[in-house]
Amino acid sequence: MKLTRLIRASLLAGYPLVAASPALAEHATTPQSREDALTDTIIVTARRSNSIASDAVAAPRQIALPADAAAIAARVAGGDIFGNGALSGQLSYRGLAGERVLGRVNGQRFASGGPNAMDPPLHYAPSVLVERIDIARGVAPVAEGPSLGGAINAQLVQAQFTDGEALAPQARMASQYRSVDDSYAVGGLAALANDSWRIGLIASREQGEDYRFPGGTAVGTSFERNLYGVHAGYRTASGELFVEYRRSETDPSGNPPFALDMVFFNTDFVQGGFRGQVAEDVGLTVRLGHVAVRHLMDNQTLRQPAAPPMQARATFADADTMTAEAALRFGQSRSHIELGADAEITDRFVTITNPANPAFFIDSQPDIRAERFGAYLQWRGGLGAVQFEIGGRIDRTEQTAGVPQLGNAVPMGPRGLAAAFIASGRNASDTTFDGVARLWIGGEALTPRLTLARKTRVPSVLERFAWLPTEASFGLADGNIYVGNQALEPEVAWIAEAGFDLENDWLTLRPTVYYRRVDGFIQGTPFDDTPGIVNSPVEMVASMGGDPTPLRFRNTDAELYGADLDFVVRPVRQIELAGTASVVRGQRRDIADDLYRIPPANLRLSATWATDRLALGAELFAAADQNRVSQTNSELPGDGYATIGLFARLSFDERLAFEAGVENLLDEDYAPHLAGRSRVGASDVPLLERLPGPGRGIWARLTAQF
Repeated sequence: MKLTRLIRASLLAGYPLVAASPALAEHATTPQSREDALTDTIIVTARRSNSIASDAVAAPRQIALPADAAAIAARVAGGDIFGNGALSGQLSYRGLAGERVLGRVNGQRFASGGPNAMDPPLHYAPSVLVERIDIARGVAPVAEGPSLGGAINAQLVQAQFTDGEALAPQARMASQYRSVDDSYAVGGLAALANDSWRIGLIASREQGEDYRFPGGTAVGTSFERNLYGVHAGYRTASGELFVEYRRSETDPSGNPPFALDMVFFNTDFVQGGFRGQVAEDVGLTVRLGHVAVRHLMDNQTLRQPAAPPMQARATFADADTMTAEAALRFGQSRSHIELGADAEITDRFVTITNPANPAFFIDSQPDIRAERFGAYLQWRGGLGAVQFEIGGRIDRTEQTAGVPQLGNAVPMGPRGLAAAFIASGRNASDTTFDGVARLWIGGEALTPRLTLARKTRVPSVLERFAWLPTEASFGLADGNIYVGNQALEPEVAWIAEAGFDLENDWLTLRPTVYYRRVDGFIQGTPFDDTPGIVNSPVEMVASMGGDPTPLRFRNTDAELYGADLDFVVRPVRQIELAGTASVVRGQRRDIADDLYRIPPANLRLSATWATDRLALGAELFAAADQNRVSQTNSELPGDGYATIGLFARLSFDERLAFEAGVENLLDEDYAPHLAGRSRVGASDVPLLERLPGPGRGIWARLTAQF
């Protein structure tokens, strides 16, 4: 029995299979390279229908297409989203988020360009172009690279090889209108391919205005983004040579929880390599990549009201990431040894300016460089009925910071902090070790599974080298001011999780319980023993920024534990009930406090009735109150809520479909607990209140494949 379980949009994610027949498989396979008792896959657009195995009829489920692909990934069991703006959401997975969850697009990892993570990895995956989202269940294998928790990869649509020698055209298109923010999205693929060559062009355009909620309009939430690219592959008897290039251009887009909004992100992606078999039972994968991010954010272009001249800020940020990886696999898919190595080199530079005063500028992250080199060994095999995947990896990380430059208009407080930073070591090095052991027993209907792991995370360059007290916190958006700490040690997580997959003709059920003990958990803590008393240079500068109680990143101890499940019930052929349920608890072990931004318990239920051409359904999402909140981060409790949506899909044939629906049918006034707090003054959302969810609206979408 194949251990992969597919969380398709038509099954659990509630998302349309773009350009696909409504008669897609209940348990379709996906082109994974490793065993997937270990991976959740959300398919958001279908491959060409003849490449998806079918063994039953599934009715597609549909939701309004969010611009932020993180909102799709958040629908997985154990998932939620940090709502920091229409294009800046971060996946929260089993209570972990940010750099603790490995994020990639098309298998390529890279550094965010924004110091406050305005561009987390899925910022570069427009939903209208996403083909599937793979999420490592609970713990990422060592082969995927270092990460404290799971891993996520968004795969964009690409041309596919065919079975014939003649070049054949391929095309996909999706377009949508959404009334709640008067937004539209359009994107697609145009390609030519045969059995040896494939070349494709992709492009998308998205634009939306400030969204409406029952209390008015959430000002400062408009967005605009373009993406275009080209990719190609050449297949030989031994494998495929591939190359791709993409350009992502985000124009002025709002980030109400932050002090600044996006003016632009201009980002170039390039990667290429080889994947295939170089000898009998010997596989080789080689990949090289480069990502260049150029970013500007300010409080003038979109912010209402704009900051007065003295407080006007425009921050320029660059980030360049070079990656290289290679892996050799000896053996068959179910019994092999994989040996690999990878490298990641990142250069960052961040300068804060005042557009009204050229003499005011501060290099808050000057010439920051991080180099990581790693190697791993992973063994996949079996012992009797027990199957296993066991791996270990070692990584060496070097981090350095340059000398900050300051303009003549910068006051003495920051100058003193800059001088102290220049006199410090401004470098760090760490050697980390990860180990993951997964075991499962495959059966016709029941698959028990167990995972034990030791995972690590090296402190980020922001956590170590943020010498200037600012609100940059990689997207926490809690209004606190943070400062770095060069004495930080890596986080070490000890993880255990257990569950089972149960599947028969009418039921699919996958519950998991887990425990994660984290030593050295990096958390913002009071800067000194006298919070609120301004008696240090850091507190003086922070007080000038409006917060006399700054937080300093320190190693603490924490634990996260919980349970989640997804299920599908098929009482009759035309009716399907599906859903997810999740609960997680996160708390400090060194003091009596809860961790910040831990999702509340939530439940998602959907029901669909479908024929070969028509599907109708409804979805309920409910979140409980969240009263276990972080006192350290001044977090306020969150209220529970429930929303209902309706959806329908009409398939004209296997290549053309029309979809429509109503979101928030009852016009519920609610604010998700993980939503950021608005910093926009001229908005119907009160200052420092959580951003509300969108109100009632309709949406319509047309999808096609040729």
